[in-house]
Amino acid sequence: MMILKLHERYILKNFLYNILIVTGVFLVLIFILNILEEIKFFESSETEVKFGLPLLLTFLNSPSIVFDTFPFIFLIATQLLFVNLYDKKEMIIFKSYGINNLSIIKTLLISAIFFGIFISTIFYTASSSLKNIYLGFKNKYTNDNKYLAIVNENGLWIKDSVNDLTNIINAQTYSNLNLKGISITSLDDQFELIHTISAEKASIGNEVWLLKNVKKFGPNKKNEYFDELSFKTNFDFERISNLFSNLAAFNIYELRNLFKDYKSFGYSTLEIESHLNRLYSLPIYLAIMTVLGSIIMFNVKFNKSKIFSIISGTLISVLIYYINYFSNIMGTNEKLPIMAATWFPYILLTLICLTGVVKINEK
Repeated sequence: MMILKLHERYILKNFLYNILIVTGVFLVLIFILNILEEIKFFESSETEVKFGLPLLLTFLNSPSIVFDTFPFIFLIATQLLFVNLYDKKEMIIFKSYGINNLSIIKTLLISAIFFGIFISTIFYTASSSLKNIYLGFKNKYTNDNKYLAIVNENGLWIKDSVNDLTNIINAQTYSNLNLKGISITSLDDQFELIHTISAEKASIGNEVWLLKNVKKFGPNKKNEYFDELSFKTNFDFERISNLFSNLAAFNIYELRNLFKDYKSFGYSTLEIESHLNRLYSLPIYLAIMTVLGSIIMFNVKFNKSKIFSIISGTLISVLIYYINYFSNIMGTNEKLPIMAATWFPYILLTLICLTGVVKINEK
């Protein structure tokens, strides 16, 4: 059993306290912004609901948003910890007892990893369950009889209405911006068959799909063949992607099963792989942000303003977030292997942090 030293318990307690405080502040801000979005949504949909429903939806959705902000939370919590340590002259006391900078960073690093494991498992499981309930409520107010879509072992199925026609669309596989193995049955307002379209694939655009290698036929009509044919629909890339990418509503076990199912159906699993890798790497990400915050604040005594150091750290964390974000996009767009897209930014940041830690420990 690992027994913590007195200074390690003190650092751990204050680090956890700061994480909880910063998380609380983020949660309040997210709650306020989210409830305004929910109220705006119901106003635009012209649906009369009591105030309790937007409040409930905000409560259900906020934890999954907070989950995405934990790297920022850990960096800010680390910086606040050092502000308190410097203000109370406790860094001087640590030094007098032979506690060096590396020992403090090690305590924070190990703590961040354990907190990260808790967040990526227990907290994420809870937030994904709440997100799933949230989507169930929200779908009651966003879906109608005109626009329906499901994904099952027979592919993607869409019911769409355009220009008084009801289109029943089936696609065997989906990957990036393309659907393959397309079959479209068009019915009139009396649900009489107008025509059927089959196509090798479709490139998804805004309100228009470009069908390729097309055959069009129907009752008492000659077969028509086209190299390309434009097809009007309400389902653009974003709307179709949402069928595949509400991944925050799945826990890790469900994501693994979803990955197996999509692989067996022939669908792209890149989004799921990327999401799983982000979950697996979260403890490392939080540890890196904690060490980075420590490196910045260990140099605070050489700066006149602690606030400047905190702002600098926050800006750096935003930069890291976008580097990580664009790296993941390159992975899901097959520009980089998923593993490389997820882990390369962390490996690079780890090397930078190691350099900073070595220099700090020499002080």
